[in-house]
Amino acid sequence: MRYLVWALRLIVFVAVLMFALKNTETVAVNFYGDMALQNIPLIVVMLTTFVLGTIFGLLLTVPASLRRRREVARLRKELDRIQTAVNTSNTELSPDAVVPLSPF
Repeated sequence: MRYLVWALRLIVFVAVLMFALKNTETVAVNFYGDMALQNIPLIVVMLTTFVLGTIFGLLLTVPASLRRRREVARLRKELDRIQTAVNTSNTELSPDAVVPLSPF
């Protein structure tokens, strides 16, 4: 699966690069306000936009990734607590004593 993802990334990058190489004319880039850049090759503008879009897309996945890591850590702690309770008990415990029915 990892190789498939990298192959797709490479295909997308090559497609964008080929498209950019066909568009090498110079353009004027106007920003907000008075700032403007004149005679910038279109290939630079396109590749910069592609890279920035990729970076912003990856940054959007960070919060979900951090939530998943916190959830995994919480579940591992709970599993360790349950395994410790089951392994240290010499008598038969009811399931409610080991894992309460309330979610928290």
